[in-house]
Amino acid sequence: MNKMVRRSVVFALGGLCYGALELLWRGRTHWSMIIAGGICLVILFEIYTFDKNMKIWKRGLVGAAVITSVEFVFGCVFNYWLKMGIWDYSKEWLNIMGQICPWYSLLWGILSIPVSFVCIKISDSYG
Repeated sequence: MNKMVRRSVVFALGGLCYGALELLWRGRTHWSMIIAGGICLVILFEIYTFDKNMKIWKRGLVGAAVITSVEFVFGCVFNYWLKMGIWDYSKEWLNIMGQICPWYSLLWGILSIPVSFVCIKISDSYG
């Protein structure tokens, strides 16, 4: 499978899973979160498949950093700049501008560990 097709499939998978996860967690989602999820998974896919022997704790740390960063950028664009009010973490402990917080970063990090194994499996199966 060529790189562009593989990245497109990974993007779609990330977007669908991110949206589904939000529906399960919050009962709603927004189209921008599907794009954010696609971007997150493509970035993580490239990182995890570049270093397939990465330590498990590093996979979680990298995943938390990538997803939290993407959420911060999307939050600044959609919640601050466009004033869409998609989410607000301002009541969460140590939040930054109401867009990100340590609690969700921790959850993203934990979730990133099994995601890393899925990325490697996809890479090994479809080259």
